[in-house]
Amino acid sequence: MKIKLSQIQQPVRIELNEFHDKFKIYLKSEIKLVDYAIRFILSQKGKKIRPLLVLLAAKMSGEITERSYRGASLVELLHTATLVHDDVVDKAEKRRGLPSLNKIWGNKISVLVGDFLLSKGLMISVDNNDYDLLGTITNTVKRMSEGELLQIYKAKKMDIDESTYYKIISDKTASLISTCCEIGARSSTDDISKIEAFRNYGEYLGIAFQIQDDILDFVGETKVFGKIQGGDLKESKLTLPLIYALNNSSEDRRKAIKKNIKRGVTDENIKDIISFIKESGGIEYSQQVAQKYSDKAKECLTIFEDSDEKTSLINLVNFVVYRNK
Repeated sequence: MKIKLSQIQQPVRIELNEFHDKFKIYLKSEIKLVDYAIRFILSQKGKKIRPLLVLLAAKMSGEITERSYRGASLVELLHTATLVHDDVVDKAEKRRGLPSLNKIWGNKISVLVGDFLLSKGLMISVDNNDYDLLGTITNTVKRMSEGELLQIYKAKKMDIDESTYYKIISDKTASLISTCCEIGARSSTDDISKIEAFRNYGEYLGIAFQIQDDILDFVGETKVFGKIQGGDLKESKLTLPLIYALNNSSEDRRKAIKKNIKRGVTDENIKDIISFIKESGGIEYSQQVAQKYSDKAKECLTIFEDSDEKTSLINLVNFVVYRNK
C-alpha cells in the first residue's frame, strides 16, 4: 500500500496547523519589501518534512511544548534560508514550479532575505534562552557549509570516492534532518538515550533520502520529478550511482566517461552516461545502500514503545526510500 504524507502527519495534524500559524507570526516584518518576499516564499507550498520531524520526535519523547514550536520554526527558517541562498548560487529561475525569489527580485534582495530568515531563527532561540537548540543548529550550519564546499572542490577534481560521497551527503543533507529530530527530542526531554536515538534516526534517514534523490536524478520521470534527468551530471556532481559504475568499469571506459563530464554533459551524451550507470549496476547498488540506511533508521526507534507517532516515523522512512519525486 502506498503511504501518503497526510497519513504520516496524522498524529500531529493539529499541532502542525498550530505550527503554521506561529511560523507566519515569526516571519512578520515592518519592512514592506521583506513582508512581500516572505509572503511569496510562504506561497510556495513544500512538504514541511522538517517541522513534522520536530513535532513527531517531541511528542514521542514527551509532549509538544512551546519550545517544540520554536525548535520547528528554527529549523524551517534555516532550511528556507538555505533554499533562497542556493537558488542565488545555482542561478535557479524556478522553485517548486514557481519563479524563484532571485528571478523576481534579483540576487541582492534574495541574499538579504535569506540572511533575515536565518537571523530570525537565531533571535527566536536567544530571546527564549534556547541555547542548547541554538548550539545544535549552529553546528548544523557549519556542517552544511563544509559539505557544500567539499562537493564543489571534489567536483572540480573528479575524484570523489564512496567515503567522500557519504561525508558530503551526511553534512549537506542528513545534518539538518538529524538536527530536526534532535531538537524535537530536546524540546521535550532530558533523556540522553532518547535524544541520541533521534539524532541517529535523522542522520540515517537523511542519508537514505539523499541517495534516493540521487537515484531519481537518473531514473525519475521528468514530469513527475520536476527536473531534467542527469541534472547532477550537468553540474559535474559525482553521486553514488555513477561512483559505483565508474569503480566497476574498465579503465578506458572510466576515463572516457570522466572526460565527457569534464567537457560538459550535453543532451546528446547524457543518455549514454545514464545507460552506462544502469548497465554497470549503479542504480541497483544505490538502492541497496539506501535500503541499508533506512533499516538503520528504523532500528534507532526500537527503544521507544509502540505508538501512532512511532508508526508515522517508520512510515516516513518508507515514504522517503520508495518515493518517485
